[in-house]
Amino acid sequence: MSYALDIKVLAGLEPISSFGPARLRELLDYCHIETIHKGGDPFKVHGLQGQSVYLVDGELELTYQDGNKVVVSARSEWAKHPLGKRQPYIVSATALRESQLLRVDDDLLDRIVTYDQFSQQNLAGAPQAANQTKDQTDASASVKRLMSSHMFSADNLKSGPLAHLPMANISALLQRIEAIAVWAGDVIIREGDEGDYYYLIDSGRAQVTRRVGGVDMPLAELKAGDVFGEEALLSGARRNATVAMKSNGLLLRLGRQDFLALLQEPLLHKLNYEQAKQAVEQGAIWLDVRHPPEYRYDKLRGAINVPLNDIRNAIGVLERNKKYIAYCQSGKRSAAAAFILAQAGYDVQVLEGGLWSVPRSVQQ
Repeated sequence: MSYALDIKVLAGLEPISSFGPARLRELLDYCHIETIHKGGDPFKVHGLQGQSVYLVDGELELTYQDGNKVVVSARSEWAKHPLGKRQPYIVSATALRESQLLRVDDDLLDRIVTYDQFSQQNLAGAPQAANQTKDQTDASASVKRLMSSHMFSADNLKSGPLAHLPMANISALLQRIEAIAVWAGDVIIREGDEGDYYYLIDSGRAQVTRRVGGVDMPLAELKAGDVFGEEALLSGARRNATVAMKSNGLLLRLGRQDFLALLQEPLLHKLNYEQAKQAVEQGAIWLDVRHPPEYRYDKLRGAINVPLNDIRNAIGVLERNKKYIAYCQSGKRSAAAAFILAQAGYDVQVLEGGLWSVPRSVQQ
């Protein structure tokens, strides 16, 4: 028997019922239906850990840790809520007839709920239009633009550049990030300038170039979902490339101090040399992000070299099941590299203080 899952089913579940139609359609792609035959244990193979599990069709008998047994029907009020989220814990379950379970990732669901609630709170807390100042009207419109932005889609909240943002920082991010319209030909950042903003491309395309021998050499083309501008903010260096729009689009931007406080600090994990050495002994890999001549001169034993300006090209090439310890001379370039890789889902930490913190005797 195949079960037809649509947004009407999702709209009857809590806290999913608070989502608008667009969010419900997005979430459909992340929901999995599991058929449990009569007499089967729905949690024998796949437990409840890390997932919100709903009974959307059929009937289950649940046995709790305190010995109580409860029969739950998909038509009951109880079935509108995730199974196993209340104390005491479920220790066993039996399908009284063929049943259907809906499973969705807990972290993704919680992240969507949090973003949506904060955005609604910001909108609800704004004065009525008749009493709004221009700044307040602009702020309210900005929140609406943000929440319709591709960057806050379910896909990006699960695996995009904001997927690792701590829940505690969501409200501040929504208040401080800006949505700006851009046009083909606009120069967003210019090589040699000081770093001021971190950018996320919601829509449109951009070209990255670098001046070499008096000629602007194309380095990369950026598209919706890509980010740029973080290297100068993390390293304190000037912009090392120019980014100009190739088409009209929408960018989200976050000022330097807000970027460092809300995104960089929570995502970067620093280790001193002794901690890093122990991690390497347990299988982590040294990742040297300096220029090749620096690497050849005094690299750490076993290190691989991926210069910072090539770090984006290493995404998908570096093994995702490995742990990396990034280092450079001082720790600034490695912080930028680690942030870029961590955004892409890599397990990467930073050697605090860089090679300046490492005894000279252990450098090759």
